[in-house]
Amino acid sequence: MTHDQAPRGASETGDPLLLTPGPLTTSRSVKQAMVHDWGSRDGAFVAINKAVLERLPEIVHGGERYVTVPMQGSGTFAVEAMLTTFVGRGGKCLLLVNGAYGHRAKRILDIAGRAALVQETAEDQPVDPDALDRALAADPAITHVFVVQCETTSGILNPVAEVAEVVARHGRRLLVDAMSAFGALPLDSRSVGFDAVAASSNKCIEGVPGLGFVICRRDALAETKGNATTLVLDLYDQHEAFGRTGQYRFTPPIHVIVAFHQALEEFFAEGGVAGRGGRYAENCRVLIRGMEALGFEPLLPAGLQAPIIVTFRMPATPDFAFGRFYDALKDRGYVIYPGKLTVAETFRIGCIGRITPDQMRGAVEAVADVLREMGLDLRQSAQAA
Repeated sequence: MTHDQAPRGASETGDPLLLTPGPLTTSRSVKQAMVHDWGSRDGAFVAINKAVLERLPEIVHGGERYVTVPMQGSGTFAVEAMLTTFVGRGGKCLLLVNGAYGHRAKRILDIAGRAALVQETAEDQPVDPDALDRALAADPAITHVFVVQCETTSGILNPVAEVAEVVARHGRRLLVDAMSAFGALPLDSRSVGFDAVAASSNKCIEGVPGLGFVICRRDALAETKGNATTLVLDLYDQHEAFGRTGQYRFTPPIHVIVAFHQALEEFFAEGGVAGRGGRYAENCRVLIRGMEALGFEPLLPAGLQAPIIVTFRMPATPDFAFGRFYDALKDRGYVIYPGKLTVAETFRIGCIGRITPDQMRGAVEAVADVLREMGLDLRQSAQAA
């Protein structure tokens, strides 16, 4: 197959497909929702925002026990707001770290002047609930535990339910970064006890970037008054303002929120977590099966791989140039991600966004076409090695 004959990736609006963990490919209707203007204090926009905030706790079966507090900005704004609002001046947070986003949380707490310590595992290994059990038993000063549900540094799925059980048994509080997993992987507040979970608009709900949010246990949020280290990122004050006025304290990303409302409608129409997560899981299966057939090696075994983003080891042959590979795939309509690991040379391909299994098959065919253009047969190279 020549380059001109190779399948070309394109979204509903003709853009390249973003095989990344977010920002990601969105539907035409989500984009279309942003073509109008609203006043931030207009009744129509206030009603749209209220609907967004009320529906989000349904995804974690939160009922009346949980409330959504939105936070203008990227997902990291929401994570920082969660950590600095819930971990008070006398608190101490144990961070379960197996990738870049756990380390980022540690930096947030250090800058905020909050006591924090790290329990670290390798980037290709899940966090360890048994080690957590020992750490909590040894240090009664620990008040909170932080865990990343899916660490997209590698694509690994962490055992959040097991972590939550240990945390609850020791009477401590759990904070979850579900940024890349929220809406695709189950997180049920009825069985997994957490004070707060942070996520954002531009991940598995398939909205656009610009809005983070934290789903907070109502009773726990009520205890956080005065904890925040900044005005803007104070979840308690943000929630109180909504209670008084129904509005944001400061200018909200209006178009992002209206697009997110449309994305939520499409999320529930697809079947919620089961439907959205099922499509992503099939995308992941198609991707891994196809890439392995071409001679690429996934970093993680199937039991640790979340269907969010897949990390592949860089081919050992010196003839494989990642920059050329990346550009050639982009020319064919597929945008992937460089690696983020500190221990190995890798690249990553995302499974989320408005992408179908057929489009993922097209991506694998495009990879095969690029390898032919580069004159590489990775299967033959592996056998020769």
